[in-house]
Amino acid sequence: MSLSAATTKTLKNGVKIPIIGLGVYKAPKDETETIVYKALQQGYKHIDSAQFYGNEREVGLAIAKFLKDTPGKSRADVFYTTKLAPTNTTYEQAKSAIEESLQKVKEIGYVDLFLIHAPAAEKQQRLNMWKALQEYYEEGKIKAIGVSNYSVLLLKELLGWDGLKVEPAVNQFELNPWLVRPDLVEFCKAQNIIIEAFSPLTRGHRLEDPELLELIEKSYPGKTTAQILIRWSLQMGFVPLPKSSNEKRLLSNLQSLDFEISDADMEKLTHKDDYYVSNPNFDPIKKYFDKW
Repeated sequence: MSLSAATTKTLKNGVKIPIIGLGVYKAPKDETETIVYKALQQGYKHIDSAQFYGNEREVGLAIAKFLKDTPGKSRADVFYTTKLAPTNTTYEQAKSAIEESLQKVKEIGYVDLFLIHAPAAEKQQRLNMWKALQEYYEEGKIKAIGVSNYSVLLLKELLGWDGLKVEPAVNQFELNPWLVRPDLVEFCKAQNIIIEAFSPLTRGHRLEDPELLELIEKSYPGKTTAQILIRWSLQMGFVPLPKSSNEKRLLSNLQSLDFEISDADMEKLTHKDDYYVSNPNFDPIKKYFDKW
């Protein structure tokens, strides 16, 4: 499976999304612009931010600077994602928040993908947010819309809504070899919803996992456990969003594209009966599952 940072998947509306992205959650505000600029120089094509992260402006400035400084590059060469905070629960609040996010990145003209960051508590609140998002999508200010941390139950709720005009193109949620969420993955694939994997590196908690270290020693010398975890996500068909503020690790994470894990090793790595959430205090999906 030959992959590069320029390899894309196609969303249901025809928009192309790069298969790996840089997450900027908890990137220091005063360092975000530099981190994103360096990542783009290294070859990243996809940056994932959010209102909650507090660094949309810095990401937008970095993208604009990169495009200005790099001959032959255009806005179409960078994919920018942000997310609507779940506190914007009325239609008017959601519209105002979306407009604010667009203004923060006005130098780059538009948002490629706008997600609902996490499900609001009440059905009407969730639908209010989607109504606002799909209106901005129809106006062309956003190229694609989707959700994050949505369960099968909540996806069915949205897809069955009589006010639905634009179906979600993406669902972003936590995935790793010990958190495979088969029911949700199967449902998203059946609905042609692209799956993005946040925290694909388990927030660093499993980087010294003995199984991973043994696998590298036996079959993938020179590779890192982080590269194995990212490559696992890629081969599972997900769009992983690893984050790092370290320039060397940024590049190392991209090098997960230049090798392949064997089918047998993928099978060993995939723990279908585990449920390892790297931050147990934040798992909006779990409470909406019947299975767990």
